[in-house]
Amino acid sequence: MLTRRDFLRSSAVAAATPGLAAAIDPIRRPGPTADLKLSLAAYSYRQFLDVKTGTMTLFDFIDIAADLPLDAVELTSYFFADTTDAYLDKLREYAARKRRAISGVPIRSEFTLKDDARRAREVQHVKDWTTRAARLGARTVRIFAGTVVKDDTLADAQRRVVACLNECCPVAERLGVQLALENHGGITDTAEHLLELVRPVRSSALGVNIDTGNFRTADPYREIAAIVPYGVVAQVKTEVYPGGRREDADLSRVVRILKDGNFHGYVALEYEAAEDPKVAVPRHVRELRRLIG
Repeated sequence: MLTRRDFLRSSAVAAATPGLAAAIDPIRRPGPTADLKLSLAAYSYRQFLDVKTGTMTLFDFIDIAADLPLDAVELTSYFFADTTDAYLDKLREYAARKRRAISGVPIRSEFTLKDDARRAREVQHVKDWTTRAARLGARTVRIFAGTVVKDDTLADAQRRVVACLNECCPVAERLGVQLALENHGGITDTAEHLLELVRPVRSSALGVNIDTGNFRTADPYREIAAIVPYGVVAQVKTEVYPGGRREDADLSRVVRILKDGNFHGYVALEYEAAEDPKVAVPRHVRELRRLIG
């Protein structure tokens, strides 16, 4: 199980990422060798899993995953038909019968909101889903920070996000779940901006969700490497956007970055490209399985 360090080592320097501010490693890794387990994000089948119009359920998605060389499934909150304890128990038991762990539950959240009441609802939303994730046996809850709203400053928005994270973390700590803040653009558009939100929160329950397709900077791979030391879960995309230009991701390079960073945790394929996921996902899963070993 990954834990945050009890304190931040102010002298540590991220020599592997020159040009970025010094990054300190808050993760106590359980061993010297990376340990990557392969998962599949339900979001890869989003056009089929829509609760109102879709032709698949999360149970159907688990069936697909059971036929692929995977260790786990990632159950995106958007596609839950219900959130009752009975439904959650049924999902957990079904995944167990199919010999697939539930690696995490990605949710939406927006902590940059200036309105106190709306922001409080976002915090409660995260707490509620953390409780549900724990019941499912999931390791992580993926969360977003938000964007800088009109007539606001980056510094003020960052302060609100950090305050919300500090409020959510005790619930996650108590339940044994890790909150995974994603590099989702907005206030987390660069590795440094993301780490400016993570570093002040000294909790064993907070880490980073490494989304390999979300950076739009000149060198996305360099940004990915900068956040790996904080990573508790990774979502691997098959495309990257250097300078905002789309190109196929070098998956071997992505896996090598994770291994070189001694990453321990689930690596979930989150497929968002144009090809039919029913065709493309199995191919990419097998490629990742080969690369991960």
